[in-house]
Amino acid sequence: MRLRVGIVGLGPQWESRYLPALRLLTDRFEVRGVCEQVSHRAERAAAAVGAVAVDGFRTLVARDDIDAILYLADQWYGATPILAACEHGKAVYSAISLPFDPQEAQLLRRRVDESGIAFVAELPRRHAPATVRLKELIATRLGPPRMLFCHRRIPLSDAAPAVPQRNPDHESRDLLELVDWCRYVAGLEPTSVVAVRHAETPGSTLDDYRMMSLDFSQSGPPGDGAIAQISCGYYMPRQWEEAVGFRPPPALQVVCENGIAFIDLPASLVWFDTAGRHQESLESDRPVGEQMLLQFHRSVTSLIRHLSGLDDALKAMEIVRAASQSQAEGRRISLTTGISAVR
Repeated sequence: MRLRVGIVGLGPQWESRYLPALRLLTDRFEVRGVCEQVSHRAERAAAAVGAVAVDGFRTLVARDDIDAILYLADQWYGATPILAACEHGKAVYSAISLPFDPQEAQLLRRRVDESGIAFVAELPRRHAPATVRLKELIATRLGPPRMLFCHRRIPLSDAAPAVPQRNPDHESRDLLELVDWCRYVAGLEPTSVVAVRHAETPGSTLDDYRMMSLDFSQSGPPGDGAIAQISCGYYMPRQWEEAVGFRPPPALQVVCENGIAFIDLPASLVWFDTAGRHQESLESDRPVGEQMLLQFHRSVTSLIRHLSGLDDALKAMEIVRAASQSQAEGRRISLTTGISAVR
């Protein structure tokens, strides 16, 4: 079945991720319309995929020749296009930051649930070839994870490319993706979190460093089970090109029962066990953009309704909110009673 889709927002990943994927998946997707705040970008993108530029996401969502919406970039609309898609019964692929406010998140989850639409929230780190291979190794060779170290260093000018300046919501989105990644790799739900921050300037709501420690202990005191250390740094000006590229930490380091693995996204994996070093380059695997759009196609065309990624994204956002509480109160926050998805 070929899905007729409308695109809302293009964002910085359009040329590198989504356009190549849509060109390769013409047997699955037919782009009918493109809505973008910058009109000349909408026209250029529409021409590239044989579609038309549409003025306004509500007009696009309401069209009879649209089956689903690909919401690809944060813009001033927020979650409104998703709510509009719910009203018209259109499936949604969402690459945007979900609402950080708990009440807005509850409203979004309820509207999606009531509408009966298929919904896929983009969680690209899960689908990266290196992550897929790591999960295979955990199941077959490396054993369960014991410690995870997940670090991201973001040059200041790249911290939030879709908006003029950084804001706390975009910092939270960065942490959300890393939290979900660690939950997925660990295969467990965290039971507590403790976090610290360093303000960009005294009294600022923006941070130049945020760090949290997730504890996955299922019984006993914190530290008896797996742990994950997650950090985001915004302290490196992009114009310091030599410093930006100097000794970057691996995106994810995982210490398992029978070995250790190092990941650099999307396709670099080095792991060690008693036999020594193993280096794998997974460049020939299907790119992340194709993997995620194929998952969306399966979700929409399946006879079973799917809400792929939505609950996971909202759970990760709940953890990020708990980390903010930990920062403010200077204490460990239990997640055992509040980790279920917001409904």
